[in-house]
Amino acid sequence: MTSTQNKQIKIIISLLIVIGMGFFFKFYHGLGRQWFNNSGAAVFYEIFWCLFAYWFVKGRSAVNQIPLGVFIITCLLEILQLWHPPLLEQMRSTRIGRLLLGTTFSWWDFLYYAIGCIFGWLWLWQLDKSNAKKYQS
Repeated sequence: MTSTQNKQIKIIISLLIVIGMGFFFKFYHGLGRQWFNNSGAAVFYEIFWCLFAYWFVKGRSAVNQIPLGVFIITCLLEILQLWHPPLLEQMRSTRIGRLLLGTTFSWWDFLYYAIGCIFGWLWLWQLDKSNAKKYQS
C-alpha cells in the first residue's frame, strides 16, 4: 500500500468517526441535549471540514492552513445567518441546508468553531505525523 493510499484510508476512517459523532451529538436526546445538539455538534462540524479539505489538499503546510481557512469560512457562514434573503431561507428550509448553513446566529458559536478547528488541527497533525513516520525509513 502506498503512502497516499494509507493516508486516504486514514482520512476516510476519520471522516466516518467524525460524521457518526456529529450526528450523535446533533440528534442526542438525553441530559444536556440542547448543548450537545447545538454547541457540541459545531465542534464536530469544524473537524469534519478540516478532514474533508485535507483529503484534497496535500502537504504539511495544509495542516496549518486548512483549520484557519475552515474557521474563517464557518465564521462567515455564522455571520450570514443574520441575513435572510429568500434564496438562503429556501436553502435553510431543508435538513441539509440547516445542517450546512445553520439557522440562528449566536456569538457563542465562534468559540465552538475555534475549539473544533483546534481539534481539527490536532487531528490533521496526527494524521500527517503518523503517515510521515511510517514512510520515513
